[in-house]
Amino acid sequence: MVNSSPKLKARLRRRQHIRKRLSGTLERPRMAVSRSNRHIYVQIIDDEQGTTIAAASSLTPEIKAKVKDLEGKKAVAQEVGRFIAQKAKEKGISTVRFDRGGYLYHGRIKALADAAREVGLDF
Repeated sequence: MVNSSPKLKARLRRRQHIRKRLSGTLERPRMAVSRSNRHIYVQIIDDEQGTTIAAASSLTPEIKAKVKDLEGKKAVAQEVGRFIAQKAKEKGISTVRFDRGGYLYHGRIKALADAAREVGLDF
């Protein structure tokens, strides 16, 4: 990270601060969110086993079909949140630990989290 921006350095510092206290188990896995300028990604991870239980993104075929009708990135994030919560419910997961990845809790991250809570995921 020699030529990284101050914003990136600040996000990575926040991410480390969060991750040193946050770990997922099989009973309560970690829901990790990552985003780029165009897409948003989310995984439900069991850190004890080192496995991904479920994953979704704005590039997932089921979501990509719906994205064409949606306006804006927040609406896409909401759809991803609903989709990952449904996948978690199918796998028998009702509670998770939310890992925002150092991103501030607003905008697309908040939209994804609120949509997952609406479907019934608890965190």
